[in-house]
Amino acid sequence: MKRTSLCVPRSVVAAACLLAGVFAHAAAVTGTVNNKTTGKPSAGDSVVLVDVGAGMSEAATATTDSSGHYSMQAPGMGPYLVRVNHQGATYFIAAPAGNVPGDVTVYDVAAKVEGVSIDADMLLVEGASGSLRVQERYLIRNSSLPPKAQYSDKTFEIVLPPDAELDGASATRPGGLGTNTRLVPLGSKGHYTFNIPIQPDQGEKETMFEVQYHMPYKGKYSFSHSEPMPADSLVVYVPKGMSFTAGSGADFGPSQEDPRVQTYIHKNVKPGQTVAFTVSGEGSMPRDQQPQQRPTMGAAGAMGMGDQAGSAATPGGGIGQPINTPDPLSRYKWWILGILALLLAGGAVFMLRKQTPALAGFPGGAKADGFDADAFAAAPVARVQTQPAAPAPAYAPSAQAAPRGSSAPGANANATLMSILKDELFAIESERLAGTLSQAEYTEVKAGLEAVLKRALKRQ
Repeated sequence: MKRTSLCVPRSVVAAACLLAGVFAHAAAVTGTVNNKTTGKPSAGDSVVLVDVGAGMSEAATATTDSSGHYSMQAPGMGPYLVRVNHQGATYFIAAPAGNVPGDVTVYDVAAKVEGVSIDADMLLVEGASGSLRVQERYLIRNSSLPPKAQYSDKTFEIVLPPDAELDGASATRPGGLGTNTRLVPLGSKGHYTFNIPIQPDQGEKETMFEVQYHMPYKGKYSFSHSEPMPADSLVVYVPKGMSFTAGSGADFGPSQEDPRVQTYIHKNVKPGQTVAFTVSGEGSMPRDQQPQQRPTMGAAGAMGMGDQAGSAATPGGGIGQPINTPDPLSRYKWWILGILALLLAGGAVFMLRKQTPALAGFPGGAKADGFDADAFAAAPVARVQTQPAAPAPAYAPSAQAAPRGSSAPGANANATLMSILKDELFAIESERLAGTLSQAEYTEVKAGLEAVLKRALKRQ
């Protein structure tokens, strides 16, 4: 069976585009598929009109002609999505309403693409009650020219510590929302791969892979960490109550990115290079403290978070460079925060996916200026748990509330919920096609998501 994977080129104007055609009458859906790698129309690609309201069923199909053009007839009112398969990677947009063309951008695929590297590998570590919990995020850059998507049976390999137990994983494509994903085991214990295409960057928007795991802890633990590809920065965050010691040959330096936690950075890690460090003691990431500093704008504007995102970040800010040299991680902080803010509004959706064990014993945390770290920690958890998982770290670097926009809060929350539902429905369809999701689990998860979707549609 041909393997199909999900590859999101944009947030597709997120939920706004999804809702645009909700009550449209039957009409032709047409557009052009453009290959950004070749700069030409993409001929011979499979195009599917997906009926979101009918359980992601195929409402119509087409194949692009020599001009990359496709045309399908929508059988009734939507909402619909247009899904394009190009060289095994799947791209989608919300089906446009009226006479607006549904153009889709795709990229050629290669197993290894020059220009793909790790921008930052960030580990958040907490130790308490005999368990060491780790939340690891990879920000992956794809600056390939011409632009290509890296994708194969081993797109992005990771190796967990020998005694680690996997709790969950998620992926966020450039400009998209985070979606739970299932890691593919590669034989040896702790060896997995993310089989999600690494698309070319969209400005400062990069691909993010996240994994959560835990291991037994007796007050001290030594890591021997390595990277699957070149990494600009390896960053380790530990609570104030814990100690961090760099191993032999490891060139970690402290950072004052956030005074509430300890931050250590190792620059320029080569593939296969072992970086050793040890943590000891116990401590938890802060939950209820106000931020002590505001990061520079970084990717806030690119995430659509408003011009005010970093207007007073540092002296001399504005159009030009600030007088003070920004922290080397400042550009990542808003990138992550933007995703957190979006995930918070739709965190309840993920509760439909059998994640109750992962939340057991999770303490209620105070909200810092509207940011609920506890709600975020519960979101990116794997769909299936082999055993009750340890709670994920509650802290996110420089966790602050996103700048307030002018839209009504209720409308924003519902639009975000619709977008997350869309991503989740596509995720389970992709995993079912790939054979990594059982029919029983697929039926259960799909029913729950569809129930929430129908309620959300009634509110429109």
